[in-house]
Amino acid sequence: MRVLIAGGGVAALEAMLALRALAADRVSVVLVAPDREFVYRPLAVAEPFRLGEVRTFPLDRLADAAGARVLHDAVVSVDPDRHTVRTESDDELAYDALILALGARPRTAVPGATTFAGPSSTGAFGELLDAAVGGSVDSIVFAVPAGATWPLPLYELALLTGADFADRGTRGVELAVVTPEEAPLALFGNEASNAIRELLAIRGIALRTQTTPVEAGAGTLAVVPKEEIRAGRVVALPRLEGPRLPGIWHDLNGFVPTDEHGRVPSEVDVYAAGDMTLFPLKQGGIATQQADAAAASIAAAAGAEVEAAPFRPVLRGLLLTGMVPRFLRAEPGTAVSAVDTEPLWWPPGKIVGRYLAPFLAERLGLPETPAGREGVRVEVALDAQTAAPQVGSPA
Repeated sequence: MRVLIAGGGVAALEAMLALRALAADRVSVVLVAPDREFVYRPLAVAEPFRLGEVRTFPLDRLADAAGARVLHDAVVSVDPDRHTVRTESDDELAYDALILALGARPRTAVPGATTFAGPSSTGAFGELLDAAVGGSVDSIVFAVPAGATWPLPLYELALLTGADFADRGTRGVELAVVTPEEAPLALFGNEASNAIRELLAIRGIALRTQTTPVEAGAGTLAVVPKEEIRAGRVVALPRLEGPRLPGIWHDLNGFVPTDEHGRVPSEVDVYAAGDMTLFPLKQGGIATQQADAAAASIAAAAGAEVEAAPFRPVLRGLLLTGMVPRFLRAEPGTAVSAVDTEPLWWPPGKIVGRYLAPFLAERLGLPETPAGREGVRVEVALDAQTAAPQVGSPA
């Protein structure tokens, strides 16, 4: 079975590895991705503080290790009736099954604010930190915009900023978090929210919940309910838009619907996973679970003896705090949640994927299990402050 995977991010790589594990030589896999490298994006929050670095992995070598092939191009349209895709270089590629994993596009959500959208934003945020340390910024508000479904990076930026200012002896800079949530990181449950409140209080970071940021002005942040908050500078998360791929139905924001097996309901043999789907939580671990469901369905269709298990989301988040990281886990729609300073999964990375996480950990020289180094604490493999891989190098 010819399987095309459009994309080169987390969902695409997880799908590639899952197909290798579940279907073996029953499928041939081609990744269609314009990028030459896979970027491990979640550690971008640590870069401005020189506590970690964004890791990159050559995409060709990752695919080769998984028995797949990479075509460095971009899918620009799909013809589901003919089972073909059109690429940016005007090639037409045929498929028996197609997995769309094209991600989402960040857009400014709070006009006038510094938008933190990952690795491309670390330079601007680093300049803001230097300006505050130099005395030209007296207050920073970290703003979670309306519709942001994965606010964890903003809490990391706030906590790491507080720790950085304390370490550098910077005084007189007020820090605050403004969020429309009922409680900080409410998606992880009450225990996690209480832990975040305590961490913010320790760092002297003010918290305003049930408050929606609207626009940053000269020294202020306009919010709803109608008010203006003092803010020398505002840092906000982006809003996301889907890729609006021609040939595939999408909603007004460009996102594609899927069923519990990752299928695009309006099409035959077309699947989607990750941020481009309508599923409201846009997060790497969720993307890998969606990719696993799609890969299992395709493997079963290819004749592999596997169960096409449906997508049942489990949310995992590793919160960098400037102190000891917090491991957070929740099952959306239930009361099941946990928070701990010890790993709740292994390898204890920022992106949790059944196949991708151990695959990357192997290339970083990390042990396969917590007992892989005679039960030593996770800090041997991951730095205690940043949870950034510190041993080995990308293969």
